[in-house]
Amino acid sequence: MIGNKLITKQTPKDGILVDKVMVAESVNIKRETYFSIVMERTFNGAAIVASPAGGMDIETVAEETPHLLKTVPVDIYEGVTDKIANEVAEFLEFKGPLKKKCAEEIKKLWQLFLKVDATQLEINPLVETDDGRVISVDAKINFDDHAKFRQEEIFALDDVSEMDPREREAASLNLVYIDMDGSIGCMVNGAGLAMATMDIITLNGGKPANFLDMGGGVGQSQVSAALRILESDPKVKTVFVNVFGGIVNCATIANGIISACKVKPPKHPLVIRLEGTNASEARKLLEESGLPLQIISDADEAAKTAVKLAQ
Repeated sequence: MIGNKLITKQTPKDGILVDKVMVAESVNIKRETYFSIVMERTFNGAAIVASPAGGMDIETVAEETPHLLKTVPVDIYEGVTDKIANEVAEFLEFKGPLKKKCAEEIKKLWQLFLKVDATQLEINPLVETDDGRVISVDAKINFDDHAKFRQEEIFALDDVSEMDPREREAASLNLVYIDMDGSIGCMVNGAGLAMATMDIITLNGGKPANFLDMGGGVGQSQVSAALRILESDPKVKTVFVNVFGGIVNCATIANGIISACKVKPPKHPLVIRLEGTNASEARKLLEESGLPLQIISDADEAAKTAVKLAQ
């Protein structure tokens, strides 16, 4: 495996180069189940999701055999009680002494979930072995980025070499970047507006090349870097900047764009929509810059223009 590329649903299309392999104890599995703890907005907290049909894609189980899926809300103050642990162990069809062992494993997993500030802990499979043990054979854990200050040892293990280079650079600048397969680069402030921007591009027949959220406290240098990141994507044919200035100062966005374009002239058409705080001043700065920019106030018209220019 070492030196070869691993390609799965979780990796980029080109895969990830394997440079290390974990060797674990071999387990003789008699039966597989599924167990996870996730932060669930529906319950404003954590929930257990379990299924006796383990070792397979849980989305398939939910779609084809929903009766084999159980969701149990967890009160954040009470945690996973003996009652909940036993109820889930019984649903997972552990019998006799194994039911108690499973319940104990579930309570330990809850403590781990809390200890490491997880947002998701997935055990697939949670197994019954032929010698009467209950073992978490495979685990995937997502950690809360906001808890990094408490989990420095865990975050130090993050192998940034596996990240997309643009995603890695964006993260170093406190920008949220997710690569996609379209041709319209999106530079937006706020996750909600970013999602809406991708929707309006799609509704007008285009495809977004990325999700890029600059956030509320973005500075001029970050704006310049964000534009540079989008311009470095070979898929991008047009860049659509869509900003509604609440906390964000639109003049900061404008100056960041101008600064980036003066250092390196843009390779692609730039469609810019700025509304909110100091939007008039920002539009004036852009208009007087002499740069070849499409400055459009209407969101739908701006999206249509970006789509047309990307064709």
